[in-house]
Amino acid sequence: MTTTLDSPIQRAPINIEATRTQARRSITLVETVAQSFSLAYRSVVKMMRNPEQFFDVVLQPIIFTLMFTYIFGGAISGDTASYLPVIIPGILVQTVIVTSIVTGTQLREDMNKGVFDRFRSLPIARISPLAGALLADVIRYLLATVITFGVGIAMGWRPDPLGVLGSTLLVLVCSFAVSWIFALMGCLMKKASAVQGISMLIMFPLTFMSNAFVPVETMPGWLQSFVNVNPVSHLVTAVRELCNDGTVGIHVVWSLIGAAVIVAIFAPLAVRAYIRTAK
Repeated sequence: MTTTLDSPIQRAPINIEATRTQARRSITLVETVAQSFSLAYRSVVKMMRNPEQFFDVVLQPIIFTLMFTYIFGGAISGDTASYLPVIIPGILVQTVIVTSIVTGTQLREDMNKGVFDRFRSLPIARISPLAGALLADVIRYLLATVITFGVGIAMGWRPDPLGVLGSTLLVLVCSFAVSWIFALMGCLMKKASAVQGISMLIMFPLTFMSNAFVPVETMPGWLQSFVNVNPVSHLVTAVRELCNDGTVGIHVVWSLIGAAVIVAIFAPLAVRAYIRTAK
């Protein structure tokens, strides 16, 4: 039995212009930046509605500065006034860098709640949800920086005003770069507690095994070798040069290069891990 077609098959007309529009539809750099700041604004609103998220950046600089200054100041520098130019930059770097751990923790919590599943359904750049969350946390870093400098000045420290501005920008840039490491950890791990625990194990040795609190010369030789190449030591020295001497030294350059390398490596890895979680 055969079937004969009496009329040719009718095909729907193809809208060539619409097809081309869909084919070339991609997110431009300007759109990516705009989307990232839009999602950063969302995160800022969320933080403002939950002020307890600022407790660590408000209390930690005050407690650590007072504790380290009055406990170690006399033993290391002879008196607290002489120790302030040493300890304030160290406390600043430690506080802001450790604060960036919260970025990965909150990122994992939002993922577990399904917030990022909604972002994946939107026609936005894949990096925008991550970049937006990290940009919003810059406010927390800035708050920790201002409080640390304020406590130091109240205790008698007199830094160079331009150096304070320069070191603030430097610390914010470096902290934003480091937060990409914890963003990657937030995408890879299943629980926020795991992100926080492993991040602490990484960051506390890096901050304490540096020149942030004591002179490097007082350490064993094998430890000095590590401290001298520790990125945290370069950042602390850069802040000290800017605030105490008002000079821009080689450590500022190394800190910025290190920040650029971290972003170049960990930002693509974090985005790739974020995309894989959607599958």
